[in-house]
Amino acid sequence: MRKLTVKPADSCRYDLVALGEVMLRLDPGEGRIRTARHFRTWEGGGEYNVARGLRRCFGLRTALVSALVDNEIGRLLEDLILQGGVDQSLVKWLPFDGVGRAARNGLNFTERGYGIRGALGCSDRGHSAAAQLKPGDIDWPHLFGQLGVRWFHTGGIFAALSQTAPDVILEAVHVARQHGTVVSYDLNYRPSLWAAGGSEDVCEVTRRILPHVDVLIGNEEDFGHVLRFATPDRREMSAETFRDVIGEVTAAFPNLVAVAATLRTVHTATLNDWEAACWCGGQFFEAQPRPGLEILDRVGGGDAFASGLICGLMTTGDAQQAVDYGAAHGALAMTTPGDTSMATLAEVRRIMEGGSARVVR
Repeated sequence: MRKLTVKPADSCRYDLVALGEVMLRLDPGEGRIRTARHFRTWEGGGEYNVARGLRRCFGLRTALVSALVDNEIGRLLEDLILQGGVDQSLVKWLPFDGVGRAARNGLNFTERGYGIRGALGCSDRGHSAAAQLKPGDIDWPHLFGQLGVRWFHTGGIFAALSQTAPDVILEAVHVARQHGTVVSYDLNYRPSLWAAGGSEDVCEVTRRILPHVDVLIGNEEDFGHVLRFATPDRREMSAETFRDVIGEVTAAFPNLVAVAATLRTVHTATLNDWEAACWCGGQFFEAQPRPGLEILDRVGGGDAFASGLICGLMTTGDAQQAVDYGAAHGALAMTTPGDTSMATLAEVRRIMEGGSARVVR
């Protein structure tokens, strides 16, 4: 069974590089999109959120591969990303044609939900710059071979954006593996994207990519809908069910070194039972369950889990520590608004150690 081997930090410019789209999120706060009179703006994207969490919470060197249109919205996104500290030197800038007919920057309207009203997302991202990335646009040999990257992360959200996106991923992971870079992939299934994104069947696309992946991440819905290893309409999966699914996943993809999942039971939009599990080296590791976790904004919780998990695997090599980092970071990320984590490493460690929510002063 293969072990996870991460290149030394001093041999690479970047600890992690993420490939994916960054959208401008418009957040109506406690209200509804359909009745909003003002919105708060955040940047967000499944793959980018992982890179930002690793940079801001865990202090690692991260970069983004993506594309933006050079207009006022693109520059707003640039400014938001700058605040997160993620290197943007690998981002492609496309010219603006005045109306966004050729390329545009994606928008994402997202309600947080409350009580019996679930969170709701409404994307406006057709013909976006990132969706138009194609093989040959990025100099992967220079990135992985000359600059050096310890870990490469991408996922199913980017794969769903267009017919060319899966080919960009395949081009990237082939070169990454040649240069000893660890590859992680978050299934991140979004039905709306696969229905209209112009790509192929989600299962077919994913099964082409996964033979080149080392670490697979998902949630309870992903494994059924994407890989069709569990009952497709099952929306909640326990740690025990996860153990059963792992047998099928690793038999189909023996190249995988680790598989991790967030597991939640949704009582209301603001009250979830939160668990996480990881299979690594033939063993199972589970984070301490957090029943009745109170949530302010659930968007980005899975990405924060992924960044904590990756940090743990990269810096400690200990799968139990990794899943504990991920579960604590994901839980904290859902206590603040926006897609990205506002947690500190000290807060993550305090939660891992069983710290309470008593006032700190």
